[in-house]
Amino acid sequence: MSLELSSAAWRKSTHSGGGGACIEVADDFPGLVPVRDSKDPEGPALLFPAGSFAAFVRAVKTGEFGTA
Repeated sequence: MSLELSSAAWRKSTHSGGGGACIEVADDFPGLVPVRDSKDPEGPALLFPAGSFAAFVRAVKTGEFGTA
């Protein structure tokens, strides 16, 4: 699937803390969450179904993947 993202408003998590390992997401794409590497804003973006991305975020918040 291809999606026009040139005018997307990208944002980082408020928890990113300014480190180099950040992702950015774009809102306002019903049913999808575009995700990109903040260090490579001109690089590719991945598209995730909104429900799947929400489940991933919940799992991270509850520690399902352990700690780094």
